[in-house]
Amino acid sequence: MKIGIVIFGAGRWGVNLIRNFLNHPQSQVIAIVDPNPEKLKEIQERLQLTPDIVFKENWQEALELPDIAAAAIATPASTHYEIISAALKKGYHVFSEKPLTLEYSESLALCKLAEQQQRQLFVDHTYLFNSVVQAGKTIVTEGKLGELRYGYATRTHIEPVRADVDALWDLAIHDICIFNSLLEETPVEVQANGMVWLPQQPPQSDLVTAKLIYSSGFQAFLHLCWLNPDKQRRLGVVGSQGTLIFDEMSAEQPLIIHHGHLEYMSDRWKAADVSREVVAVEKAEPLAQVCNEFFNCISQNAISEISSGWVGAELVGILCALNDSLQQGGKTIRCDINRT
Repeated sequence: MKIGIVIFGAGRWGVNLIRNFLNHPQSQVIAIVDPNPEKLKEIQERLQLTPDIVFKENWQEALELPDIAAAAIATPASTHYEIISAALKKGYHVFSEKPLTLEYSESLALCKLAEQQQRQLFVDHTYLFNSVVQAGKTIVTEGKLGELRYGYATRTHIEPVRADVDALWDLAIHDICIFNSLLEETPVEVQANGMVWLPQQPPQSDLVTAKLIYSSGFQAFLHLCWLNPDKQRRLGVVGSQGTLIFDEMSAEQPLIIHHGHLEYMSDRWKAADVSREVVAVEKAEPLAQVCNEFFNCISQNAISEISSGWVGAELVGILCALNDSLQQGGKTIRCDINRT
């Protein structure tokens, strides 16, 4: 039996969701919603959608359509709380784009509402379903890097520049999500500093540098910028026996281990056992795996062990702490993440 779904948002990422939900064997797209009629027309023509799919500009009207069991939210993050809470109260399962909300308290409230309604709240943290990240997690878990020491990530591009959130909220969630998954822990303290160049109102940080501090002693350093034409999507985990590199811009060799360590010989430190290993990874579209997980959760009415609303709320809490640090000039902020 197919699951009727309404999709809110036909923007840059919404188009990918529409395509995947149209192609998924468990999905029946009932309606597509966007306040911009030109976007709806473009989507209809681009994907050659059948006449039985309803197009709506008003999201409240769309929630009243018949045969809906689930809602996918790909609207600006500032609208998430209102739309998701309305969908849950209608008894729909919800698939939300990240971040779940822009306030930690709102994310927690949505998780609790989903529990009360006995409905699934699922957040699209796509990297958690990326086969490269999953392979990297196996490498870290098996101890192939030795004792973990620190990590770093660079996420830069020249556009898009968003008006609703700054570079921190736009970019950091991806790398925080990856580090948390690889380490199987969450930061206990964070720091962030930013720079503003574009004349936007209100001012938005165009460059953010951040530090995540974990209870294990591991620290991760993030470099985030949407004004840099040198597009990078690169993350590293450094251990005593080597460094794991995830380079998303390298299509053929996205995951590499640089083996090597230092030994003290002849009154100085020298590199030993240095080599480079390309890790073979099976190619698959992560978003297709995301959709599979969502429908499996609905079919079993079971919370996702990978990317539930609670995982989404946890990441929002970390982002809120980073934002507090950013507003306070880089002050170290404690991450008080809990489910109460």
